[in-house]
Amino acid sequence: MDRRQLLRRLDTAWEALKASYAGLADSQLMEPGVTGAWSVRDILAHVTTWEEEALKYLPLILEGGRPPRYSVSYGGIDAFNARMTEQKTSLSLPEVLRQLDDTHRRVIGLIQTVPEDQFTHETRFRRRLRLDTYHHYPQHAEAIRRWRESVAFAPRSVPRDDRDER
Repeated sequence: MDRRQLLRRLDTAWEALKASYAGLADSQLMEPGVTGAWSVRDILAHVTTWEEEALKYLPLILEGGRPPRYSVSYGGIDAFNARMTEQKTSLSLPEVLRQLDDTHRRVIGLIQTVPEDQFTHETRFRRRLRLDTYHHYPQHAEAIRRWRESVAFAPRSVPRDDRDER
């Protein structure tokens, strides 16, 4: 794999994630129960959290460092996810969507600055990138698609208000 192929793989997974919630009304994006108690909004905040982690630790990995273990720092991945979800509960849907896009752009920008040899064979950098991005997105895209099918979301029509006749 080279940088171009990796970016294509990342983009394909990213677009599938975005397609999984495309067309949902804001109120639907906020409905709990997509994955456990999480709404689509919570899932998107979670995806952003892991891209933020990639941005924090990929440069360290490039320098030969090792990120702290989540089991030591937080008591495990689930505890980390719960803590980050709690921290982001006060963010509005527009803010979550803005952070999602901004953070993803920053990940792409980082990838474009990394030496090519980080992509041509399995490296700690490529493994961390894969886990935090293009192998992570499909898990959540599939959960959103399954949820949509289970609740049979159709595009919502706007209720008619007789006062609109004026």
